[in-house]
Amino acid sequence: MPDRSTGLVFCERYLQHNTNPYRLWRSGNPLPFVEQVDHPSNPRLAQRTKHLLDLAGLSRRMVRIEPYPATEEDVTAYHTPAYVQRVREICAAGGGDTGEGAPAAPDSYEIALLAAGGVMAAVDAVMTGQVRQCLALVRPPGHHAMADRGMGFCIFGNVAIAAHHARRRHGVERILIVDWDVHHGNGTQDAFYADPGVLFVSIHQDGLYPPGWGAVEDTGTGPGAGYTVNIPLPPGSGDAAYLAAFTRVIAPIAARFRPELVIVSAGQDASASDPLGRMCLSTEAYRRMTAVMRDIAASSADGRLVVALEGGYSEIYAPYCTLAIAEELLGERTGIEEPLNPERVAAWRTSREVSHDQEQVIERVIAVHRERWGL
Repeated sequence: MPDRSTGLVFCERYLQHNTNPYRLWRSGNPLPFVEQVDHPSNPRLAQRTKHLLDLAGLSRRMVRIEPYPATEEDVTAYHTPAYVQRVREICAAGGGDTGEGAPAAPDSYEIALLAAGGVMAAVDAVMTGQVRQCLALVRPPGHHAMADRGMGFCIFGNVAIAAHHARRRHGVERILIVDWDVHHGNGTQDAFYADPGVLFVSIHQDGLYPPGWGAVEDTGTGPGAGYTVNIPLPPGSGDAAYLAAFTRVIAPIAARFRPELVIVSAGQDASASDPLGRMCLSTEAYRRMTAVMRDIAASSADGRLVVALEGGYSEIYAPYCTLAIAEELLGERTGIEEPLNPERVAAWRTSREVSHDQEQVIERVIAVHRERWGL
């Protein structure tokens, strides 16, 4: 029997967004090897994650939420009409790059609309009470997409579009977005940088991607000043540093903000096994971060929590991190054995201690936001 508390958005159509093969940044040519190299953001990542949820028996316990395609009106709540038209034309012409490292195939325009609509459907489900919380396994990801161009594997800003949808369709006035992808969520930040109705928090690896984004001092502008919180942790940060940031920064600020809806941009690429990041998170960290977000949603949003997939490029380990998220949402452990030795992971210094440089970043964030949020 499905657990009515938790929904799941997934569609096989997402797997048809074909980013392969990996291409050189400037020329767009495949790498000059005899065997082509797969793109890091390939369909196997979402496919393996869904299969793992199926094997663990969790999919059967979750309420299936059907995605629907976002309309052009939905998408242009953030993106420019000219950009949306350009994506349509690129795909109609057989595919290409929609901006800066955001490849599209012939079917990608429709699939990207379905990805944005998948997160919108998750918002609908929690706002109408169909479920209390919802996991959206969508692709392509969205948090790097800017108003006028794709970026970093992202075509449309799924979470930003869904947040606008929550306001327009459901009248939500205060939305908390927490982005724990290892890369800074520049597109989502840009969408709400001057907006006090959306509190955006990004915890990410300092200086990784994109360049020039995500500094502690980037806190919003105009009426949105103070409503952007950046936590750029140094490379090598692990469970202890992340959980310290969640308990000392994110949870207290959220308690003051009192969101009516909570959305997580859940990129599992801060894991210890990810090829595109240099952080050291274990599956247990994702479980505990999810618990914090669930508690935040319960305290002021009647439990309304949407967790939307972003990055995560270890085909072996990222699915296990998402499994831990799903287990926490459902309140159970499946007993599925994970690839890393839990005892060895627990013994890592990054799992147990906050280093001096990590502590300095957290203290800087607290100092910058102390007056606004009473930290």
